[in-house]
Amino acid sequence: MSLFETIQSDMYAAMKAGEKENVTTLRSAIAKLKDKKIDKRDDLTKEEEIKILQSLVKQRKESIELYIKGGREELAEKEALEITVYEKYLPSMISQDEVRIMVARIIKEVGATSMADMRKIMPLLMKEGAGRVDGKLAQQLVSELLG
Repeated sequence: MSLFETIQSDMYAAMKAGEKENVTTLRSAIAKLKDKKIDKRDDLTKEEEIKILQSLVKQRKESIELYIKGGREELAEKEALEITVYEKYLPSMISQDEVRIMVARIIKEVGATSMADMRKIMPLLMKEGAGRVDGKLAQQLVSELLG
């Protein structure tokens, strides 16, 4: 069963259970997945579906920051709940310590010595992490280890 089908099935279950917040969140994920499928004019791969859900999570995290700055905690909480729903469908993220080890190894492999080499490191790291590495964390660790 594809990720899309799983989400759709869970949405129907949430509708039957009367979980309005989950239904709304899952509907937005389904809509985004359908849009991308139409744009591509073919079925999405599992990796593409994961990437779309990760972008939804990233958008929610950015919204949370803005809502907190604007003093709208109730909206930030709503976004945080949506993140927890989306994360059920994503592979578990690699821990910060594991990412640090990966970054150090890639820096050594590439022979990076300065921040100018970040362009060499990040694509390798993100490819190896295969959607399980937080890009912001990775960038921060690369800066820390090279700086």
